[in-house]
Amino acid sequence: SVAEAAVIGIPHQALGEEVAAFVTLRAGATVTPDDLVAWCKERVAGYKCPRVITVVAELPKGATGKVLKAALRTTSA
Repeated sequence: SVAEAAVIGIPHQALGEEVAAFVTLRAGATVTPDDLVAWCKERVAGYKCPRVITVVAELPKGATGKVLKAALRTTSA
C-alpha cells in the first residue's frame, strides 16, 4: 500500500531520538498508520521499527529528486 517512504530520527525526551516514518500511499490504498506500525513490528527489529508514521500527500524533494529530510524534520516538529 506504500508508494514511497522516508525515515528520520526525531527527538525523544528519554531516548534522545526515535524513529519516525513519512509515507505516501498508492492510489486507492486505505491503510492507517497503526496498520503500518503493526506490519513493521512483524518484520523489522524493534529498534528499527518506526514509533510514529505520518501519511503525507507527497514527500518534499529537491531538484535532483532526493527527499529533503530537513523539511520532514520541520513537519514533525
